[in-house]
Amino acid sequence: MSASYLPRTLETSITAANQQFPVLMLSGPRQVGKTTLLKTQSEKSPNNTPRSYVTLDNPMLLALARDEPALFLQRFAPPVLIDEIQYAPGLFPLVKEAVDAQGGKGLVWLTGSQPFHLMKNIGESLAGRVAVMQLQGLSMGERLGLGAQVKPFLPGGPLSANVLPKEAASPLAWMFDCIWRGAFPAMQGVSAPDRDLYYSSYLQTYLQRDVRDLAQVGDLTLFTRFVRSAAARTAQLLNMADMARDVGVAPNTARHWLSILEASGLVWLMAPYHSNLSKRLVKAPKLYFLDTGLAAYLTEWSSPATLEAGAMAGAIFETWVVAEILKSYWHCGKQAPLYHYRDKDQKEIDVLIVRDGTLYPIEIKKTAQPGRDAVRNFGVITKLGLTIGPGAVICLCPERLPITAHVQAVPAWQVA
Repeated sequence: MSASYLPRTLETSITAANQQFPVLMLSGPRQVGKTTLLKTQSEKSPNNTPRSYVTLDNPMLLALARDEPALFLQRFAPPVLIDEIQYAPGLFPLVKEAVDAQGGKGLVWLTGSQPFHLMKNIGESLAGRVAVMQLQGLSMGERLGLGAQVKPFLPGGPLSANVLPKEAASPLAWMFDCIWRGAFPAMQGVSAPDRDLYYSSYLQTYLQRDVRDLAQVGDLTLFTRFVRSAAARTAQLLNMADMARDVGVAPNTARHWLSILEASGLVWLMAPYHSNLSKRLVKAPKLYFLDTGLAAYLTEWSSPATLEAGAMAGAIFETWVVAEILKSYWHCGKQAPLYHYRDKDQKEIDVLIVRDGTLYPIEIKKTAQPGRDAVRNFGVITKLGLTIGPGAVICLCPERLPITAHVQAVPAWQVA
């Protein structure tokens, strides 16, 4: 194991899934650490069973996998880790045959960076045989070396002391430095590469290898403009007509391109909460660009200080918090039950977590001292007819503090 490896929260779920399923599929954007995580887990295998590794980024191995999939699986027999499986979807039926013939658990591990067509193939070929998990960049808990302690976030819980690292002399500056750099493992620590060079290379790889090859997007210049438009609209209600008009493409094209960004794990759409008891809710989802470092690069913020002082500061802070909440669920192997609320009276709540018939309201504020006005809309959800749990204002306060009897101010770095 590398000395610089940071333990990931998903390790526990991978261990459990490996004992229940013959196949494990780990999806997520490029360079978030999927291969490193699985290789590390393989080294920690209790029975020390050697697991071969093969990447389909290798042109010769990719040709073998596409042209002779049966021969490929004979050469790389289970237990095996196959990287970038999306380039050879024809392997899925052969993987099914191999695990059915061999029996046992944890035989084949797969990763996919841009799973545009993966889920369809998995559903058809490996139904009931595969555990599917999502990995994003490092959560704050993982960056601080506390990955094993991260739990799915819910408001409430005990008041706790400051957990800021010693180097965070200024919480605001430290927070926006984290937001500006983003969550990719390569961008952490003193040996991180030049930020602009890293994201420029990342975007080029994404466009050439995944968008052009897999999604068959012809005009990469227009698509890049669309990606920038999505980054600029993070934490806003989705308006496809406006995005299409800004980029100069047809609405259907914009819709298709957004589905590419969503499938590749770069953006996430937060659905509005609705129930049969209320028909007054706006139905548009909110768009979130999941890595704030990439979003800041695309929207041309040259430093953490300019980002913090700029027009996007509130939106990108909200984006970072939502991504942290998502990771707290996804990295524990769970679906994220997050929704936004907005009715026609313009009453909004940034996030509703819905668990076991209980609504947990959350506001996200770029402030260190949130007041009662921050939770003034929480009362509107009583008409939805569900139990209302504790609420939270996630902000830049130094420690958890009560705002009301049922709402806490929660430091952003304590979410995941």
